[in-house]
Amino acid sequence: MMETVSPLKPAEPRDKKLSIYVVTWNVASAAPPLDLDHLLQLDKQDPNLDMYVIGLQEMSCGIMSLLSDTAFEDPWSSFFMDVLSPLSFVKGNKGGVNICLKLYGYYVSIINCHLPPHLANNDQRLEHFDWILEMQNFEGPDIPNILDHDLIVWFGDMNFRIEDFGLHFVREAVKSQCYSELWEKDQLSIAKRCDTLLREFQEGPLLFPPTYKFDKNSNNYDTSEKKRKPAWTDRILWRLKRQPHTDSCTPRRPAPHLSLSLRSYTSHMMYTISDHKPVTGTFDLELKPLVSVPLISLMPEGLWTMENAMLINYSLTPDFPSSPWDWIGLYKVGLRHINDYVSYVWVRDNQVSFNDGLNQVYINISDIPETEDQFLLCYYSNSLRSVVGISNPFKIQPQAFLEEDPLGEVQPQI
Repeated sequence: MMETVSPLKPAEPRDKKLSIYVVTWNVASAAPPLDLDHLLQLDKQDPNLDMYVIGLQEMSCGIMSLLSDTAFEDPWSSFFMDVLSPLSFVKGNKGGVNICLKLYGYYVSIINCHLPPHLANNDQRLEHFDWILEMQNFEGPDIPNILDHDLIVWFGDMNFRIEDFGLHFVREAVKSQCYSELWEKDQLSIAKRCDTLLREFQEGPLLFPPTYKFDKNSNNYDTSEKKRKPAWTDRILWRLKRQPHTDSCTPRRPAPHLSLSLRSYTSHMMYTISDHKPVTGTFDLELKPLVSVPLISLMPEGLWTMENAMLINYSLTPDFPSSPWDWIGLYKVGLRHINDYVSYVWVRDNQVSFNDGLNQVYINISDIPETEDQFLLCYYSNSLRSVVGISNPFKIQPQAFLEEDPLGEVQPQI
């Protein structure tokens, strides 16, 4: 079968389908377990995932952080509060963090939150929910308000509890997997019925046991003196941007070129290091790309060998917000972080030519050890604070050296 395209009309970009895997887990300052393959779906032969979104709460960054948080206030907080407490400011230990990204021209917000605890603080949780949405602002050109983003994925330890029912009733309902009565008294479900903004967020069915509170290193619900009621504190929500009302009688509908469907929503009972169980959601995101050309296209020039410097070609779109602080990094395939470069170059300082959007820079690779690894190039935009271009993987050949052959001629060796 052959596909033809009219020269008078450019081909429309094909629809994209991406699989997104979301993980939320309050790890209660515990160290990572030895095996996370099941949680990350790596024990499946073909997990068919395009993107991982992982959000943790109560994460400790090391033994000193753990000791500081449990025995003392950390020194930075102590310093700031010495200054701010006399001015009537109060430090809270809950909140949310947000990542904004642009995906094929669509704005996507990812929010990881930890809302106030305890059954009686439901109003405070709802206030924090609204506050996080209203107060999130992004630096950068033309980034819309978070509520104008095409997709919001919101997850975390939201701390919503089950009202009215006593401990014995809730535990018996969980034991017999009779969840429907508990859903009716779930504080988040109740709030969604009456809160206009919260109602716009969707959630999958809670077909798994409540994920809090467990005795650590077991699957037993809280046996301490407090004996907290089980609750679905750990949740994953999403919201698609709605089209404006055409009239007062017509409900708003999602944008026609972007849809999100939930493939699975579950907890993982096998992990016992925390008093919470991790929760995951697998989504299929379908969209019609609004942009089909990357902001930056990177191309290593010719055969790369380990000499002093090598040439990089790159092109950029006319509306790209370039900056003198943009740089290109050389990485081994499998990099873990943007700072894992083996070499880098400032694009303005090392530019050798430019013509009709095609630019050339040199990058120093003389200090790279001889290796069979594959490499790639990444362009980092200071204005957008993000990687905006990645090359295809390539190899760098070992440096040539000379060797005399039996006939007395000098031959280059690779």
